[in-house]
Amino acid sequence: MLNRFSRSELLLGIDNIQKLSQTKVAVFGIGGVGSFVVEGLARGGIGKFVLIDSDDISLTNINRQIHALENTVGQKKTLIMKQRILAINPAACVQTIDELYTPQTADLFWQDDYDYVVDAIDDINGKVDLAVQAQKRSIPIISSMGTANKLDPQKFVITDIYKTHTCPLAKIMRKSLKQQGVKKLKVLFSTEEPHKNHIVDFTENTSRENQPASSRKQPLGTISFVPSVAGLLIAGEVIKDICNIKE
Repeated sequence: MLNRFSRSELLLGIDNIQKLSQTKVAVFGIGGVGSFVVEGLARGGIGKFVLIDSDDISLTNINRQIHALENTVGQKKTLIMKQRILAINPAACVQTIDELYTPQTADLFWQDDYDYVVDAIDDINGKVDLAVQAQKRSIPIISSMGTANKLDPQKFVITDIYKTHTCPLAKIMRKSLKQQGVKKLKVLFSTEEPHKNHIVDFTENTSRENQPASSRKQPLGTISFVPSVAGLLIAGEVIKDICNIKE
């Protein structure tokens, strides 16, 4: 009998489709990369999700986040992504946590039955701690490095953190993870040199317009076809790992 995952079953087999339906994946960060990770996982047959993000959808998210639309601006990213998952697969189980992940609050986010963790957050301290916590619990994890200020999605590579280069975020992560005793971490990174912003003083939050320029945190440039590809590559890696598919 045909169903929503029949085409995937032709490729992966019924046993793997059933396995995916029972797999629980926690996605930390439901932004440009994370929203497409979730999209790929949901359409790939993952049946259980925990979505973690404290942000609302903003107007400037529309250029790269799959849940960001004119009629979703101002709503919780986790809620809109949950609705999208259930529209894809009504049988899916979706839990949301609308909080900011920090090392100090880690215990609020971790569950013993995670089968896989995806790190798609921006905060370096949080990213390092996610890797530490996953290692401590022996839970598979993949972490996204920087995708902003990039224009070539063909330069993404999935490898171990200690084999990365070029990416400024990966450089910081390597040093911090080494200090924390994390000996390996699967990551997605780009070999492309980051581009510079065309606008020198870009203030996304108008409430900060009266602040000195030196005190404002300048956002990085993004484009529709880069974080989306990164997210789908990560989703593919998670599914292949769960199904034990070796290339």
